[in-house]
Amino acid sequence: MTTTEQPAVRRATPWWRRPWVFPLGLLVTAFLVFSLPPYLGLDPARSRIPAPTGWYYPVLLTHIGFATVAMVTCALQVWPWLRQKHPAVHRRTGRVYVFAGAIPASIAGFTIALAAPFGPVGAVSNVLLATLWFGCTVQGYRAARARRFGDHRRWMVRSFALCMSIISNRIWGVVCALVLTPQLDTTFGGSEVALGQAIAGITTWTGWVLPLLAAEWWLGRRPRRRGNAPSPA
Repeated sequence: MTTTEQPAVRRATPWWRRPWVFPLGLLVTAFLVFSLPPYLGLDPARSRIPAPTGWYYPVLLTHIGFATVAMVTCALQVWPWLRQKHPAVHRRTGRVYVFAGAIPASIAGFTIALAAPFGPVGAVSNVLLATLWFGCTVQGYRAARARRFGDHRRWMVRSFALCMSIISNRIWGVVCALVLTPQLDTTFGGSEVALGQAIAGITTWTGWVLPLLAAEWWLGRRPRRRGNAPSPA
């Protein structure tokens, strides 16, 4: 006898029972509207990230393009109404998230992290972020293919946290800049490079570590659903 996990069959939850759905969509939209315009003209001079010459800027654009797809489809993936009322759409957008979003974006992100002009602390953080995002996404996809839906949800919650961590990164960047910039002439000896690397180092780590810890806490506090329990096949 073998066992497989069956997805829980539940009534669709009304949208007003999920008050975070609209703010999430609004937050993703606002972030993309603010972040994308400098890159639409394909002009390296307008890049918010100082781009070394050569291959860096094209790979950066590749990362931004696929990451944009990932953020939009990831927001759709965690929308309970869409998942429950239109499971076929959920599956299709999930494949888009995996193969046209998270996987290529994480590979490109790994590549640019190796040459990013923000110092070694930020580089190590971004390499780990890209590696974990890739790994969690692949594990989530494999679990879905194996019909282990409980494991699929858990891995994709982690993938979601890592995907959206760029928003957290920008918020922490503002906080760190406000706190550390007044210390330019004291703590950093007047070096704007040292200040920039310190801000980047702090924000790159807090940007994804805190959301991932929050995701693990959320997964740990949720009771196991009956629909995720193994059932005889």
